[in-house]
Amino acid sequence: MTVACSGPAFSVHDIPFSTYGSWFGISPVLAEKTRAEDLHLVSHQNGMHAVLGIVPLDPVTGERARVRVQATPALLSWTGDGGRVDLAYESPDTVRLRGTGLGLQVKAVAGELTPFSGTYFFHDPVADAHVFTSYETGRRYRITVLSGGVTDIAGAQTLGRAGRGVTIGAGADGVWEAAVEELDTARPPYASPTTFDEVVTAVRRSFEAFADRVAPWRSPDTPAAELAAYVVWSATVRPAGLVTRPAVLMSKHWMDKVWSWDHCFNALALAPGSPGLALDQFSLPFDHQDETGALPDSVTHSEILYNFVKPPIHGWALRHLRRRLQEPLGEAELTEVYDRLARWTEFWLTMRRAPGSALPHYQHGNDSGWDNATTFDPERVIVSADLAAFLILQLRELALLAAELGLPDDTRKWTRTADATQAALFDELWTGDRFVARSAHGGATWTSSSLLDLMPVVLGEHLPEDIGDALAERIGAHLTAHGLATELPTSPHYLDDGYWRGPIWAPSTVLIEDGLRRAGHDRLADEISSRFRALCETSGFAENFDALTGAGLRDRAYTWTASSYLLLAEAHELRRAEAAEAVG
Repeated sequence: MTVACSGPAFSVHDIPFSTYGSWFGISPVLAEKTRAEDLHLVSHQNGMHAVLGIVPLDPVTGERARVRVQATPALLSWTGDGGRVDLAYESPDTVRLRGTGLGLQVKAVAGELTPFSGTYFFHDPVADAHVFTSYETGRRYRITVLSGGVTDIAGAQTLGRAGRGVTIGAGADGVWEAAVEELDTARPPYASPTTFDEVVTAVRRSFEAFADRVAPWRSPDTPAAELAAYVVWSATVRPAGLVTRPAVLMSKHWMDKVWSWDHCFNALALAPGSPGLALDQFSLPFDHQDETGALPDSVTHSEILYNFVKPPIHGWALRHLRRRLQEPLGEAELTEVYDRLARWTEFWLTMRRAPGSALPHYQHGNDSGWDNATTFDPERVIVSADLAAFLILQLRELALLAAELGLPDDTRKWTRTADATQAALFDELWTGDRFVARSAHGGATWTSSSLLDLMPVVLGEHLPEDIGDALAERIGAHLTAHGLATELPTSPHYLDDGYWRGPIWAPSTVLIEDGLRRAGHDRLADEISSRFRALCETSGFAENFDALTGAGLRDRAYTWTASSYLLLAEAHELRRAEAAEAVG
């Protein structure tokens, strides 16, 4: 049995095996800090739910086989001394399995079936297939044996507590095949003219085409680019439930949502090679904008959260997105983007500015995206310099959009507001050598050792030179061997795995690198880019990283980290090519 294996190899303990468009993956990761011995089919409809355990079996003893798990973008394999089992996606909702020398058990993870929870199991005589129905996902999982046969059935039609599953074994030729489908209620019996090897080839070509679109510049100097592309490709889901467009989830581990600033980095990485998908990423949270103009905190299959928001980085993101798109937005697209961005901006100007205040405020660290940053230790409802800086960039982008759309009154309005906000930022929060945060309820101010205090560097070319220089110097103090620590490592509040109180994060890296470069601090920007790229090449695409050791932390397959690597690697390759051309 031969199967073509190509593309970057990866560990399923770090990155789920999945495909573009699918709402489920194959992984041992069942929840945060929960890993199983076996791989599971883990669905992200109605939340993250491990539905089925997938267990290769020794055909002689019937016990779990000793196997090694190997994964590439198109093929997942369990290999042991006695044989192998291979799995590939035929479509976003169907996987094909083939085995030789090993059997396979597919079993329900839930041990108990109640009227409201668990997994029911039965044989469907119409499709001649075995079906698991999951209360948790609200979906069915149908197993059709294509060759070989069923050697054991457990728990069919059983209620209450029981083991439920089907065991598949080889036929006379020593090979078996099966298909597993995730479906809603019913569909015709499974049938496919495609061989297993043809399935693998089709997936491989699909991924390679995606990688060629989003990272055509990749080279030996950007060795993690193809794997970064896989992380983004495999975490993309088709529209379903409350997800109105094809969406890149942050992960197909437990961070299986689209948060309303994370999406910007995925949009930017996709823009040159996959502009339609990029615009979908940018637009998705705006599809759920509320009556005040606020964006939701997060969107996923069956849940939209509005209890917090995220920072208004969307003007910054849109400016870069428009530059990266191969074709300019049409008038209708531009008008829609403008109207939505204007409403989001008005939210901050009306709902988040206290009476008489020129500057907006956060109501909690979660609103900033830096949930537990030390900037929020004295108080949570605060006026902070990062928020003002992001809003200034958004106002200036709105002024540009209004001018392009022939709206001179709006252009003047947004420009005046941007100028006034920028003046207030420097007058009220700049002390002469650093920015302070201020209580939204009074005049008390404070400083912290958080990198968040230095985020006004995103203003770039809009910064006075002395302020830009002072910010660059302070940013340099946060730079470890691996990248920008979100809390000074010398701070008494620094924590190795402290979320925003120490670890390195992708979004802060990209925002600061860009601001420094636009402010003329190319050397420091180059160093930040180089160290972060090396970090990803060594430690993968984790949610965040230990700033002192470089170890990946929390969710290990995070798309905004992969997209940030793609952005920085592409820019590095383009600068290198320009330098070579200049020398030539």
